[in-house]
Amino acid sequence: MLKNSPIISVSHDIMGGTPVFTGTRVPAQTLLDYLKAGESIDDFLDGFPTVTREQVIALLEEAGKQVISMAA
Repeated sequence: MLKNSPIISVSHDIMGGTPVFTGTRVPAQTLLDYLKAGESIDDFLDGFPTVTREQVIALLEEAGKQVISMAA
């Protein structure tokens, strides 16, 4: 689980407890919304420069692992 990790943090003091990229106020859901709309990772990073490429890649890798483990 990613909650309160180097990738995602959750605090009621930040965005009312919405999962955000650690060290930012950018909801993780925003990345998924960008990708679903056909935008690229670079488009997302341009719009949210406080998020690092490493955080984005780590989130996607972890999400992929979780999906695969659920299907196994």
